[in-house]
Amino acid sequence: MTEPTRRRLPPTIDLNADLGEGSPHEAAVMPLITSANIACGGHAGDVETMRASLRLAAAHGVAAGAHPGFPDREGFGRRALNLTPQEVTRTVREQIAALQAVAAEVGVALRHVKPHGMLYNMAGQDAALARAVAQAAADSGVPLYYGLAGHASLMLREAQRVGLRPVGEGFADRGYAPDGTLWPRGQAGALLPPAAAVAQGVEIAWSGQTTAVTGERVEVPARTLCLHGDGAQATEIARELRRALEAAGVRVAAPGLAGS
Repeated sequence: MTEPTRRRLPPTIDLNADLGEGSPHEAAVMPLITSANIACGGHAGDVETMRASLRLAAAHGVAAGAHPGFPDREGFGRRALNLTPQEVTRTVREQIAALQAVAAEVGVALRHVKPHGMLYNMAGQDAALARAVAQAAADSGVPLYYGLAGHASLMLREAQRVGLRPVGEGFADRGYAPDGTLWPRGQAGALLPPAAAVAQGVEIAWSGQTTAVTGERVEVPARTLCLHGDGAQATEIARELRRALEAAGVRVAAPGLAGS
């Protein structure tokens, strides 16, 4: 007697975007996502931009989180800084606290922390740095922590060690290297055009895999998908990805909310 085929239940995925960074697309992107990572003064952002982003997130029922980065506004947080783990913990803690102060004023509770740019990339490869960032997030009292899903799991491991709830993140609009890290910016294949980003996002949501820029299959066990809110085609990608996910039977919801 053969075992009956088991039907796979439709997946649930969060759709997040990096916002509060001065993008002209923010108002158009916000209604299409379920989580917003809001810059809080390190690589970008100030009290006014934080307030505007938090109010916009609240108006659209979008979960708000902190998006701390290296304190490098000139380089938009995409340059490596030689900071000690203690200095990283301090600056990340200060940035989250700045956003929390504005969030309290607006009446919004922060749900998650997601590091930005080079800080994110380096924390995926350096255990001490991963621990420093996670500790700052834990000190802030925010419950969820977004970090790269799959191979570069140091971020998620350290988040769990300090009592945070780790949420593996995949990227719809970024190319992947064979080891599951992101393909370096500035190289061909690093940024995907809209159609490819939509296809990759749906594939990650359903299968937990994608294809690297060099052709290898890569495991991406993500529970949240990122798209970058500052790109010229950010609104188009957000709109088409949300539509494609729902058409494919994927439930789009922020983690920890509405039973997700």
